[in-house]
Amino acid sequence: MNKEIKIALVEDDENLRFLVAERLQTEGYKVLEADNGDDAEVMILAEQPDIVLLDWMLPGKPGSEVCGNIREKGYDKLVILMTAKAQDVDKIEAYNFGVSDYITKPFNMDVLVALIDNKIKFSLNSEKAESYKFANMEHLPNTHLLIRDGRKIELTILENRILLYFLKNKNKVINREELMMEVWGYNADVNTRTLDMHIVRLRKKIETNADSPQYLQTVRGIGYKFVYTQ
Repeated sequence: MNKEIKIALVEDDENLRFLVAERLQTEGYKVLEADNGDDAEVMILAEQPDIVLLDWMLPGKPGSEVCGNIREKGYDKLVILMTAKAQDVDKIEAYNFGVSDYITKPFNMDVLVALIDNKIKFSLNSEKAESYKFANMEHLPNTHLLIRDGRKIELTILENRILLYFLKNKNKVINREELMMEVWGYNADVNTRTLDMHIVRLRKKIETNADSPQYLQTVRGIGYKFVYTQ
């Protein structure tokens, strides 16, 4: 890695924090640690780390509040939320406080490292923010925004992940299981109805007519396909 990359690890479980910190240091990252929301906020604003790994349940201030506060004070880099239940991600969407992505516990360290490596690679290779354009729209995954005809539309964490996966796999048939793995992770117990519900909500944001979608099309019995040719 060409420059030292700082990761703020905010986790009150001492064992988990130790394991994650040790693994990230082995991978060559510089790790800053905090075990409660108040200290975390001060540390993040002072140190401006490249990535924040933030536990959802924290003593002091919850992760949601920490994230909202640092965003308000101008921290615009990546915030990855660590949450114990995949189902919580839906509750998290109720407050849209600027989380870039999330990982559910218990997580596999390799999965966490891959997620971070991937994010870092992108942010280092491009000075400008990650962006995907299609038709009259632009998707900015790090800030969960869809810009449609110049208007900003907020996406939830899950809609963001789903749309990003489709945009990276345009014109490919994606089966539901693959999409669920990609969006909720390997140990999530979500059903396909939940996925379909998110697709319906996403269609309302990107389609002119959500009932006969032009982009996010259903492939009967299999899954979905994001249809777009320049």
